[in-house]
Amino acid sequence: MTPPTSRRDFLQSTALAGVGFWVAGGLTAAPSKQPGPNERVNVAVIGAGGQGASNVNNVAKLANLVALCDVDDVRAAATFRQFPKVPVWHDFRAMLEKQKDIDAVIVATPDHLHAHASIMAMRLGKHVYCEKPLTHSISEARLMKETAQKHRVATQMGNQGTASTELRRAVEVVQAGALGDVREVHVWTNRPSWPQNIARPKGTPAVPKTLAWDLWLGPAPERPYQSAYLPFTWRGWWDFGTGAIGDMACHTMNLPYMALRLGYPTSVVAELDTPLSNETAPLGCRVTYEFPARGKLPAVTLHWYERRRPPEKLFMGQKFRASGALLVGSRGTLYSASDYGGNNRLLPEMNFRDFKDPNPTLPRSPGHHREWLDAIRGGPAAMSNFVDYSAQFAEVVLLGNVAIRVGGKRVVWDSAKMLATDLPAADPFIRRDYRKGWTL
Repeated sequence: MTPPTSRRDFLQSTALAGVGFWVAGGLTAAPSKQPGPNERVNVAVIGAGGQGASNVNNVAKLANLVALCDVDDVRAAATFRQFPKVPVWHDFRAMLEKQKDIDAVIVATPDHLHAHASIMAMRLGKHVYCEKPLTHSISEARLMKETAQKHRVATQMGNQGTASTELRRAVEVVQAGALGDVREVHVWTNRPSWPQNIARPKGTPAVPKTLAWDLWLGPAPERPYQSAYLPFTWRGWWDFGTGAIGDMACHTMNLPYMALRLGYPTSVVAELDTPLSNETAPLGCRVTYEFPARGKLPAVTLHWYERRRPPEKLFMGQKFRASGALLVGSRGTLYSASDYGGNNRLLPEMNFRDFKDPNPTLPRSPGHHREWLDAIRGGPAAMSNFVDYSAQFAEVVLLGNVAIRVGGKRVVWDSAKMLATDLPAADPFIRRDYRKGWTL
């Protein structure tokens, strides 16, 4: 294995790193050796601080941690200290090209880098776990699914509630018909909890010596470093993050999306609480999705709220929680008072006092990360894998941002063509451009 670069060499060579990695047709390296059913998987983590640190701690108990990659030595410092013998990289492209013992990769970078790290890994035959909202744009989510399918790798999105018994039991309850016909869904969050509806900072402050700013920017348009962008606050900036809906809907919308088999919507429209900005997401909004009938299931209107709340009467006297979901049916309502599809109750309570859960129809998870690792070793696919579920779900979530960014115009969605019908203003938000050297 070629050793990782030194910090000094890495910073000096940032502008040249990766030339030739991203070319038409992608990479064609042979897949890594498939671990056997009883072998520990060799895992690399891209984005070792923040949420990545949580992934590191979870997977280190279940697999061999063989590489850590982060562009910010301060953000990832605790993880680097915790695993002093694990090789450290700063450019994931060099790591994937040069370190040959990697079976699988966890991607926990800011949203704008998800697709680039994940797709390169999959094209090299690596199995991939990628944090929500999976990608920065709809076209990237579609490509993630196609790439996972083509290279036959085990994948999983980081919407951890998918593995919970509570969420799976609630899905079974809804699909057994306990609520009757569900035509109305409300999902909400108290996010954003970071600055939004703000202008781009002025000036060109010095880049910290512990940060590789060019690598942090990755495929995003060139701009000077500002401390307003990181860590974590990148979520509100359109060039890097996907706002509150990107941050939370893959969790909170998960239960209704799965239980009602919603598929693609026919239209989406947004109401903004603050003026439209090309720099950052609004401080609050409501996004309304219209889903068509699916077989015997009726059409559904789904409302997504940021710093808003559904009508009080829908809670039937129950305490309002800062985030959650309501599935309103002809026989009753399911109130999920949680981000992750848990803390569920059937309303009105008097109508469900003698209710018994239906017989299980979904497998119970051994744990979110273990599901993925078991799939790598030849077991069943993780429920939130890219091909069967999470890539399409991510497309639907990100379509909400398209509606936000066209400023109140209705997006009539043609999923087959991946096109907003008669609305060319939506095109840049469906497929984004990349900086030179970062082509997918």
